Parts: sequence; structure tokens; C-alpha cells
Amino acid sequence: MKPNIQPDNEKGKVHLKRELGLFSAVNMIVAVMIGSGIFVSPTSALENSGSVGLCLIVWTLSGIVSLLGALGFAELGTVVPRSGAEYVYFIEAFCPIHRYLGPIPAFICSWIYVLVLRPAEVAVVVLTFSEYIIQPFSHLIGDVPAESMQMVIKLISIMALGLMTYINMTSVKLYVRVQNIFTVCKVAACILIIGGGIFWLGSGRTELLKDPFKGTTTNPGNIALAFYSGLWAYDGWTSATIVTEEVKRPEVNILRSILISVPMVTLLYVAMNLMYMAVLTIPEMVSSPAVAVLWAERALPSWLGYAIPLGVAIATFGCGISVQFGVARLCYVAGQEGHIPEVFSFIHVKKMTPTVAVAFQGLTTFIFILVGNITELIEFASFLTWVFYGLAMVALLVMRHTKPDIVRPYKVPIFVPWLVIAISIFLAITPIVKDPSLKYAFAVLFILAGWAVYHHYVYKKNESKFMDKFTKGTQILFLVAAPDRRD
Repeated sequence: MKPNIQPDNEKGKVHLKRELGLFSAVNMIVAVMIGSGIFVSPTSALENSGSVGLCLIVWTLSGIVSLLGALGFAELGTVVPRSGAEYVYFIEAFCPIHRYLGPIPAFICSWIYVLVLRPAEVAVVVLTFSEYIIQPFSHLIGDVPAESMQMVIKLISIMALGLMTYINMTSVKLYVRVQNIFTVCKVAACILIIGGGIFWLGSGRTELLKDPFKGTTTNPGNIALAFYSGLWAYDGWTSATIVTEEVKRPEVNILRSILISVPMVTLLYVAMNLMYMAVLTIPEMVSSPAVAVLWAERALPSWLGYAIPLGVAIATFGCGISVQFGVARLCYVAGQEGHIPEVFSFIHVKKMTPTVAVAFQGLTTFIFILVGNITELIEFASFLTWVFYGLAMVALLVMRHTKPDIVRPYKVPIFVPWLVIAISIFLAITPIVKDPSLKYAFAVLFILAGWAVYHHYVYKKNESKFMDKFTKGTQILFLVAAPDRRD
């Protein structure tokens, strides 16, 4: 028997509350899309395109393609108004097709995102946060052995992770306030770079932009890699659909948040790259470990020198807390579907947050921080992200036929899902062709291991006494209860 924990709220029901309005939904998408990359290493597209002009075209077209993909997800969000993004779209589209094979795409999606990809991404983000938050104080620290500095960075990372996890466990309203503040500050840092670049150009220093297409590559492979880099930089446009059940008026606000946020990020990305390239040469950008910091040393007055490292720290913290917020909701939905232990779908009876799911993500990220060098771990799994995006567009096409009578406030043109499918194939295959290595074989083995877990625990429904005790103990420890369905 489950512990008799009763909900304690005004309606006597336990479920996620709709706390995210349009402004917060926009901020969440922006928070996840703009991480540290645009400040630290936005150079892969430039290196492969060979010129300022083609690089700006790549950034612009990548933003347009990302917007089209996001609009496809917005339609899916009206057809399947649940949190979880592509995971729940796979459930609705494929499970009715075949009893055994139908649930596998959704299970593998949760298997990859929940156990590896998202917590590893948050680990990298908080480690980057730590490196840049201490940079303004580096002159006070002096010469410190590399091993000691790494210990300090990891300690700060763990404290930052603890703060993120506490916020996401405590209150959605608290998360919204923190996220909104950090996103506004992050955008302000982007605007600072754009403003500084405009001042630089206004003073007549335009020599680096006089021949924008000089050096443009004609190699189709390099052009493909430039677009590959550009499209990856925009990842995060699905964020609002991951938390659909917590967005106010999702049938309206998800679409609006996408139409506002993705073009805004595109404008910021294109403008920032233009300003970088107006101040720094291509070799300088490609060789710099932190492009925005080098740019600031040259283009900004010295008293503004600390603003960029602080901007990177703000960007990474805001990105990390929002990624954790989103993947905890994926845990919540996957627990409801029986793809992970049910207790991960339980809600705190007073705070109305998926406390166990957030705590699990915090613990998994903590382990990845201790491991340290996990870049290859992310690379082995991240190419699967666009596989899932492509499958989501397949789900959209399937549900156009299987759910023709569902009210759709709008429908994307039919070319959109087909275009995203083609791009997803390209982005999944490109890293394997570019750098074939054992990590992709490991990805296949990890997927097969997930399939084995699915067959034994999900399809065969084998249960263990340990899991029953774990559920009861966790429910008591975290004061959580199974969510009530919305009316």
C-alpha cells in the first residue's frame, strides 16, 4: 500500500500548475537557445564558410530553418497538449500502430534524454559557469596549480547545481522569476556586444567588412558543415513544448512564444557575429578560446571588461536551470507512461513541483560533474537529438491522418515537416561521416541496452519488490503523491 499522503492545496488536487505566461515562455526558449556558445566559440560556421558574408547567410538561414521546425512542434503541441515535447508525440502517433514496436521510439527518447544527454549538458553548462564567474577575480587568486583550480571550479559547479536544483524543487513561480531575470540580463549582454560593435563601426573602422565574400568556400562539404554548426547553435526551440502543461493558454502562447523568441535569437546571433567579425579577423576568432572576451578587450573600455565574463556566467546559469526544469518534466511524463519508475511522476503535495524528478536530475548531473571530461559523452548522444526531431515530424504527418478531426488552431505547410526530416537526417549522418569513431558504436550499444530494459520492464511488465519499497520510501521522504488528472 502507498503511504496515505493527502494533497494540501486549495482545490484538493495534485497536479502541475500553469505558471508560465507568454513572457516566461519566451524567456524559457531564449534561455535554452542562448547558452555560452555564442559568447565563447561561435566560430565553426565561420571557419567552414570561409568568409564574413557566407557566415552571416548561414546564421540567418539556420535561424529560419529552426523557426520552421519550432512551428511544426507548435502544431504538435495543439494536437497533443501534454508536457514532454517529442516524447509524448511519439506516444500518441506510434503506440497505436504496433503494441510492441510502437512505444520504443518514446522509450529510447526518454532513455537518452533523462539518463545521459540533458544531465550531461547541464554539467557542462555549470562547469562553464564556474570558469567564467571566477574570471573577474583571477587577479586576486594569483598563480594557482591547475589541479587546485579544477577542484575550485568543480566545487563552485556543485554549489551552482545545488542552487538550480533547490529553485526547481521549491517553486515554479521562483523558477519563473529567476529565469526571467537571468534571461533579461543575458539579452542585455548580447545587446552590449551589438551596441559596442555599432560604436566601433560608427567610428569608421570597417576595413574587415569591406569585402565580405572574400575567401568564400566553394567546397560543398565545408558549406554543409557550416550549416551543421549553425543549426546546432539554435537548438532549444522545443523548450516551450516540453512544459506545455505549465504554460497558460498553451494553444495560443506556445505559438506566440515561438514566433517571438526564435526570430529574436536569430537577430541577436546574426548581429553579434557581425560585430565580432567587424573587430576580429577570421584567424583571431577561430583561434580564440573565448571570442567575446577577446572582442571585449579590443572594443570595449576597460571598465566594461568584466561585463562579458559575467554575461557568460549569467547565460550558462540561466540555460542550465531551464534545461533541468524541462527534463524534469520529461521524467514526470515518462513516469506516468511507465517508461521510468512511477515515483518520478509524483508531485509535491504543497509545492506542486515534480520534486523527485528534479532531485534525480540533480543527482545525475552531480555525477557527471565529478566525472569531469564528458564532452565526448555529449557528442555520442547529441546527434540523436535531431533524429528525435525528425521522428517528431514523422509523428506530425502520421497524426494528420490518424487524428484528422482534432481542432488545430493552425497547420504548418506540408513542406515544413518534410524539410525538417531531411535536415534531421543530414545532421544525424554528418558527424558520423566527418569523424567516424567508436563513440557512435557506443551510442548503438546504449540504445540496444535501452531496448533490453524496455522489453523486460515495460513490455513484459516485470516488477521488483525493491522498486515497490523504493517508491514508498521516496514518497514519504519527498512528501509527494501521484498527480490527479486535470478536469
